[in-house]
Amino acid sequence: MFGRIGRVVVLRPWVTISLWLIAAVALGVFAPQLKATSDQADFLPSHYESVQAAKAQERAFPQHELPAAIAVFQRTDGGKLTDADTAAVAKVSAELENLRLEHIKRVETNPQAISPNGAIALANVVADVKDPYDPALSESVKKLRAEAKSLLSGTDLRLGLTGQAASALDAKESSGDTDAMIMSATLLLIVVLLLIIFRSPLIAVLPVLIIGMAFAVATGLIATASELGGLKSDASISAILIVVLFGVGTDYILFLLFRYREQLRGGQDPKHAMISAVALVGETIASAAGAVIVAFLALLLSTMGMLRSMGPALAISVAVALLAGLTLVPAVFSLLGAKAFWPSKAWRKEPKNALAGRIGNLTAKRPAGVAALTSGLLAVLAIGVLSFHAEFDSESSLPQNLESVQAMKDLQRGFSAGQTDPTSVFLEKKDGSALDPAQLEAFGAALKKVDGVGEVSPAVPGANGGIAQYSVVLTHRPTEDKALALVDGPLRDAAHRAAPEGTRALVGGTTAVLADIRTAVNHDYKVVFPAAGLAIMIILGLLLRSVVAPLYLMISVALGFGATLGATVWLFQNGAGKNGLLFTLPVIVYLFVVAIGTDYNILMVARLREEIGRGHSPREAVRRAVTASTPTIAAAAVILAGTFGVLMLAKNSMLQQMGFAVAFGILLSAFVMAVLLVPTLTTLLGHRAWWPGHRSTHPEPAAAPGGAAVPARSPADDRTLV
Repeated sequence: MFGRIGRVVVLRPWVTISLWLIAAVALGVFAPQLKATSDQADFLPSHYESVQAAKAQERAFPQHELPAAIAVFQRTDGGKLTDADTAAVAKVSAELENLRLEHIKRVETNPQAISPNGAIALANVVADVKDPYDPALSESVKKLRAEAKSLLSGTDLRLGLTGQAASALDAKESSGDTDAMIMSATLLLIVVLLLIIFRSPLIAVLPVLIIGMAFAVATGLIATASELGGLKSDASISAILIVVLFGVGTDYILFLLFRYREQLRGGQDPKHAMISAVALVGETIASAAGAVIVAFLALLLSTMGMLRSMGPALAISVAVALLAGLTLVPAVFSLLGAKAFWPSKAWRKEPKNALAGRIGNLTAKRPAGVAALTSGLLAVLAIGVLSFHAEFDSESSLPQNLESVQAMKDLQRGFSAGQTDPTSVFLEKKDGSALDPAQLEAFGAALKKVDGVGEVSPAVPGANGGIAQYSVVLTHRPTEDKALALVDGPLRDAAHRAAPEGTRALVGGTTAVLADIRTAVNHDYKVVFPAAGLAIMIILGLLLRSVVAPLYLMISVALGFGATLGATVWLFQNGAGKNGLLFTLPVIVYLFVVAIGTDYNILMVARLREEIGRGHSPREAVRRAVTASTPTIAAAAVILAGTFGVLMLAKNSMLQQMGFAVAFGILLSAFVMAVLLVPTLTTLLGHRAWWPGHRSTHPEPAAAPGGAAVPARSPADDRTLV
């Protein structure tokens, strides 16, 4: 099949290129914009209590007002506020409200907004939109900060804005244009590494242009699919798409170009060499892409909308990269022929591959020692997993010099840490009738008794009196672990117990949302991991026509997953003193390292199968396969790891953790698992590795028109192997 695909695109290159251009332009013009959201509540299923609480709030308070930010006033000398200072706070707050900025409904203060120690005064910045990440609201918060400086001139006060909208603004501005930075760094890295590997400016630039076209097609398809399917994308998806598409796409191009160069050295003319290359590695590339695609699609089983929407988007991008690798790349390079390697002439000579040869000899001669050493190394690194702690506190990832972070610290000098984002507790009459005032008072009193609750506001009745809202200020920061544990345990338990007969209590707000997300992620660990692993094993079994090989391949991959996550824990959590790591990191590492890292195992075992099919003994097949495949795997892994490593340039610590973990995992997958562990295990198992296959010899190449040799059959057509 892949030989036929190669012939079609190589013999009709302009038709293939034209179809890609038309698709890119059409999707660029007609596809909707890819929309992203940063509101984590949008990603939870409706049965979670925090989501039900949000719906109750919408029913009872349709004109919902968000405490978007808090203005924290204090004296410049850090002393107690005077009467003149208090008057200045009220005056400045009124003047800020009079600015009538978009989405800012009120800037209010009251006597209770003075801290018990008299050092801090607060003013609530109330917005009329729900989303703290709303662009217009962010711009208004930015203007408030600028105006406050001039209004405070001549006073002994200083002001800092914190809270959800202020933190969102600071996070956005501190990260800068992350997507542009990641795109630029990724492109530069790919060009430089390809130039070093092939010493040809054309080969350095053309893959970038080809993947750029594929990127345009992929984003258009993803946006269209999201629009039709009603999916929402996480705000970080665009950065991930860049590195996935450019990294994976470059890998597939390298798989093809290395085999193309090998066929040219064998004496084939450029067109037949490209057809042969597609025939020889087409199934390998398709299987590798298939493993990645099904692993990403396993995210559809997630209860987290963030992961569920990420899965199809990433699967589409890899599918487009596969299609480009099998059609667009052969078409473009068939037009250039051997000129693609200009001005280098090194491609004409068979490389010595001295280091790869020594590695091949080592794995063939001392398989037991190499297997023990590599598996031991992975096991030691994996020990770090035991101390992994999931972090849900997004504020802790922000630089400490930001105004919202500093203002939060100032606020905590006088108030409970939860003052910036109180938890909302709703009491709802099941039959919709009005709530009894005595019941409301008793319910509020029960909430105040919970250890960890700082204060509880009086009940605020909703529009029809059937729902009342309590604002509960915790003594912990809203996003820290203690707050999540409090809301998900004692506070919810107390609220449910205290709810009078005929009513129900719902606990919502940011802390409750994060607590429910934690529950959802723990569920996903148990569902997504096995589903993705099983799907990858099935693909490996179909590719290798073996039951045994997929088993030990997945065992090695599991070791690699543990080693990757363990190393990340040691570096970022234990080494850098972090409280924990990104809560979705295990899922991301599993999918990217297990799925994408499996590409190199697939490439290696496919070459092993090819050498076995030619009649070589298992040891000799391993030696030849490692010698021939190591340069390809090394080049692809360095480029792919480098593209993910670019994420470490972002100021967002979550992207930094993701970048390191995936880059390190890919390097482990390539240089430890694919080059060392898998070949040695294959050597030790011998013919049993391919059970239930049987021996067959690889067919001799048939003569093509013009005397060029092309494979009579691809290794993909072999059905019986040792």
